[in-house]
Amino acid sequence: MSKSTPSRPPIANAKRTFYIVASRFNEQYVAGLIDHVSEELRELAPHGTILIHRVPGSFEIPVIAREVAIQNEADAIIACGVILQGETDHAQNLSRSVTDALQRIATEHGVPVINAVLSFDNENQARARCLENKINRGTEAARAAVEIANVLSQVRSIQGAAVSKPPRDNG
Repeated sequence: MSKSTPSRPPIANAKRTFYIVASRFNEQYVAGLIDHVSEELRELAPHGTILIHRVPGSFEIPVIAREVAIQNEADAIIACGVILQGETDHAQNLSRSVTDALQRIATEHGVPVINAVLSFDNENQARARCLENKINRGTEAARAAVEIANVLSQVRSIQGAAVSKPPRDNG
């Protein structure tokens, strides 16, 4: 796991809509992620809208992320959850299931889904990455969301321009 935060993308002047879908389980750590995501989004997308949907646990995040994606109003969806390793393999199975579902939603619906559903071996790791500022994964998720929303917008505007251009006269 990286110990540094990626650099900030440029400020987005366009109006963007970001949805945060967050687990209530491990509330203290998830709240830290949400706070850092929201703060960074407000800095990077000052004209943006941030909407938050809370769900019981990480396993329920993909259901709501899919519904948000279907509405086709989100420039990016940020999934926030914290899974702590216990004595069984449940945490690993849960993490893989959520990750696979979120990636499937992103590719099937063409909406960026930033996966900040994080798995940790212990609470010290969760505290460092969710509550502290040095390597906060919420900050990273917000930066990724803004950057991918900007890139996707550029790609779609280029595609739209290419579609509207008249065919070349090769004669």
